[in-house]
Amino acid sequence: MLNIALFGPPGSGKGTQSKLLLEKYELEYISTGDMLRDQILRQTSLGITARDLIEKGQLVPDELVVQLLEEHLTANSDANGFLFDGFPRTLVQSYILEGLLLKLNTSLTCMISLDVHQEELTRRLLERATIQGRADDAEHVILERFKEYAVKTLPVVEFYESRGMYFSIDGRGTTEKVFEKVENIIDSVVKESSQNVVLIGRPGSGKGTQGEMFAKKHNFHYISTGGLLLNEIEEKTEIGKSIKTLYENGISVADETIIKMVETEISGIHGNRGFIFKGFPRTLVQTYILEGMLRRLNTSVSLVVYLDVPMLECFKRLSRRSQTDEGRPYDKNTDLIIGRMEEFETKINAVVKYFKKQNKLVRVNGTGTPKEVAAQLDEILLRSLKKTRRI
Repeated sequence: MLNIALFGPPGSGKGTQSKLLLEKYELEYISTGDMLRDQILRQTSLGITARDLIEKGQLVPDELVVQLLEEHLTANSDANGFLFDGFPRTLVQSYILEGLLLKLNTSLTCMISLDVHQEELTRRLLERATIQGRADDAEHVILERFKEYAVKTLPVVEFYESRGMYFSIDGRGTTEKVFEKVENIIDSVVKESSQNVVLIGRPGSGKGTQGEMFAKKHNFHYISTGGLLLNEIEEKTEIGKSIKTLYENGISVADETIIKMVETEISGIHGNRGFIFKGFPRTLVQTYILEGMLRRLNTSVSLVVYLDVPMLECFKRLSRRSQTDEGRPYDKNTDLIIGRMEEFETKINAVVKYFKKQNKLVRVNGTGTPKEVAAQLDEILLRSLKKTRRI
């Protein structure tokens, strides 16, 4: 998940920037202020208590905020990520947020603070008061809110600074200019923390099944060159027409075609922990190509997993698959299966040697049920990735 906390004093423009972030990164919006205002509007018991405190310029107790927050996070646990506006505001809330996100098997990606001088903030809030009529934008309340913010939020800054997760930007200027700064920080953090896994193994070893399962569970983006090729064929694109015969006969497609498809796929993805590559690279040349692509994104291959299944077992799996709706054209002919096996054995050794030299290769026993292999893969992948960077 991509989880961002947008930080800053009242009037710094968090709400405006939030709308732009939600649109680009498709996050679930978490505004404690909006949640509380909804409670106040509906005159719930929680809302009445919160209203009295807010009108005095005081912060709402953590117990009340956590109730709302936990309900919302749990209800949207399948989201791409969360954008937190107005939370955490205290050191205690910072620890609370860590605990809440841990329940979803994720953590905060970064905190971005919009810094604006107090005089400018006061002007903005008074102007907003005349337009929206918000009681918490009265001048005496504004001053109290600034005081609360300064006293209680400094430890929050220190908390995330010590973890290398706090980024401050100048919140003045046009909406577009400020958003560009915010966007650059997020993209930079995501690239620095991204981890990319390559799954290799004989045809029929279960790379596709395991790759999709792991990617979905841990918020990686799954890229199957076979899937990309099939999509081109089904869409009857120019590429699809040119490769249809090659694909159906299990013949490798030109590297130039693969490069175009993979680059297009990579460039359109934001907010994931990284990529799971299946079926690419298959040769040493493709290995260099992938490394070059990832370097342009300021990242690299983190781990290569060799899903080890005996050739005979792979042959049996492909034969069984050919009798189902999931069968591929190149599964239905024994000679094609043998040809693909031979090609794999001939070309993969150079790839294995390359990544083994970099200490990035691990072998996983791919025999057993998909669930059993997935459990083993989870354990090995997570442990190996944590050695290089926190997942």
